[in-house]
Amino acid sequence: MSTQETGSTGPTTREIEESSTEPTTTAEGGEESPAEELSLDLIFEILKNERRREVIRYLREHEQQVTLSDLAEHIAALENDTDVASITSSQRKRVYVGLYQCHLPKMADMGIVQFNQNRGIVSLGENASQLYEYLDNQSPDTRPWHEYYLGLSGVGGALFLVSLFAGSTVSVAAFGVLCLAIGACSALHAREVSAERDD
Repeated sequence: MSTQETGSTGPTTREIEESSTEPTTTAEGGEESPAEELSLDLIFEILKNERRREVIRYLREHEQQVTLSDLAEHIAALENDTDVASITSSQRKRVYVGLYQCHLPKMADMGIVQFNQNRGIVSLGENASQLYEYLDNQSPDTRPWHEYYLGLSGVGGALFLVSLFAGSTVSVAAFGVLCLAIGACSALHAREVSAERDD
């Protein structure tokens, strides 16, 4: 798929093929557990994070075992709005470590993925299909940010018209309030995006 970086700990394609004859393990090293019904709270907990959503999408698309290295490169490229060949070592490492230490073990505990930490191999788990309905309909926690910004733009236009007929004091106060509203909305949006990536 993509070339491995120098010093990468990701397994090769041959290692993936060899591992197919071995029992797949979870992050804790136990064998895959049978499918069980996940609560909505657990489903939404998984899907609220952008990286975890991308893990499921990537695995569904490939329908086979993939290397953690390839998975990290794919997600790093998406997060940095570029292609795999253009991502930097630090961008790749940041995603790799987050997946290895946090996201994949958590998903493995819920049976959503099978994660062999020793070989760095990931595949879909028995419970993954329970998330497809919600994943295909977008994340349940996604806010309509475009509507918020469009609304603020409308308010700004209305204030501009009012300022044409009102005094300068009213105009300054109105635009001050508008600037604060836009700033607060932008800060909240940035905080939510950051929380999704780092959760």
